[in-house]
Amino acid sequence: MNKKKERNYRRILLKISGESLSGEAGYGIDSASLKYVVEELIEAKKIVPEIGVVVGGGNIFRGINSPEFSIEKKSGDYMGMLATVINGIALRDALINKGVKADVLNSFDITPFAEGCTPSKALNKLKEGKIVIFTGGTGHPFFTTDTTGVLRALEINAEAFFKATKVDGVYSKDPKKDKNATKYESLTYDEAIAKKLNVMDQTAIALAREANLTLHIFNFFEKGNLAKELKGKRTGSVVKGG
Repeated sequence: MNKKKERNYRRILLKISGESLSGEAGYGIDSASLKYVVEELIEAKKIVPEIGVVVGGGNIFRGINSPEFSIEKKSGDYMGMLATVINGIALRDALINKGVKADVLNSFDITPFAEGCTPSKALNKLKEGKIVIFTGGTGHPFFTTDTTGVLRALEINAEAFFKATKVDGVYSKDPKKDKNATKYESLTYDEAIAKKLNVMDQTAIALAREANLTLHIFNFFEKGNLAKELKGKRTGSVVKGG
């Protein structure tokens, strides 16, 4: 049997949720969780020279779902965008404190907290060896950070998109609720859309399909999984063209 060759990615985009920073509390920024994310990124940087990160904000603000609030959906989305900035700044400083060059680029001008994002600026920083953290979502309401992740991946010409989750891939049903759920090692964009699988939102998948951007869905909370995925040792599921 031939051994799998290690991948030679030079530039990737990693999407992490805000919850990955919150620990067991489920909200706020937990120091141990932040340390874990930083350590995983440090290991990843040894394998891939250029890494972009899109971070969510659900640990700080998850939108308005209750009719008790008199806040419009779009206002709630803007609040969520600001939450991602807080996470991005925390992640940047934690990386820098470990000797890793990092910077935050935001979808809208928010000087002095973060620079505005343009593809050329992001590419220059990546080539300088910095981990670039993208915050502020797309800069528009009604779009998820999954869609933001795919969009940023395309803007920086990333070779693949990695979505950090709490499960080890894509399943036919929720594996926590149905023991008969089947895991997909690999599936196409069309299959993911048609079966309405819980991969990411449909807009993100459609955008990836249009650009033929490979999606890796894996359990980020199993230590070392990100490095394994980057080396071609599949731990989760892959979504790609047929």
